[in-house]
Amino acid sequence: MRIPLTEALRLYLVTDRASLLGRTLTDVVLAAVQGGVRCVQLREKALSTREFVALALAVKDLLAPFDVPLIINDRLDVALACGAAGLHLGQSDMPVALARQLLPPDVFIGLSVENLGDVTRAAGQPVDYLGVSPVFATPTKTDTAVPWGLAGLRQVRALTGLPLVAIGGIHQGNAAEVLQAGADGLAVVSAICSAADPGAAAQCFKQILRAPQAS
Repeated sequence: MRIPLTEALRLYLVTDRASLLGRTLTDVVLAAVQGGVRCVQLREKALSTREFVALALAVKDLLAPFDVPLIINDRLDVALACGAAGLHLGQSDMPVALARQLLPPDVFIGLSVENLGDVTRAAGQPVDYLGVSPVFATPTKTDTAVPWGLAGLRQVRALTGLPLVAIGGIHQGNAAEVLQAGADGLAVVSAICSAADPGAAAQCFKQILRAPQAS
């Protein structure tokens, strides 16, 4: 990956095939990247390993001309098989230390944090960024913890120097205040995947990130 990780994390698309409004995943991802998305996390809970790897390889090929890194959610085996740039883990997934041992050194690791204890424990783990999840209530994941809210996000910012990616209920109407509360990046699901024009939606987020309060 040529661009710095902190830059890649600024506008972060998390895929959700149920939110695509009948469009193909690759079409939505391509439009989003053309609109300004800087990294893509492939999140697939229902696919077989063979199907997940095939999809990951297709998305990685699509992203390559744009120098946009592919991140795999949960599945270290899929990340290894497709040569992904990053792996994102949740609190119930493989331990971060073990994943770090098994991954090539240039593959970065993100970790979801759902409470202050998770943040404190992350300080001693080989993680490259934290996903603060969920900032707001979201319909795209029903198994999430109590939302952090903006006050919770500020608490996380005060506890760690790691890059923070905010996820959960992020949309154009609240993105600026999420950045003001300490997020380094915005992880977006339905606000891009379900947008009438995913590319235009990504461009709107890109403009918010360029605004003075986002610097």
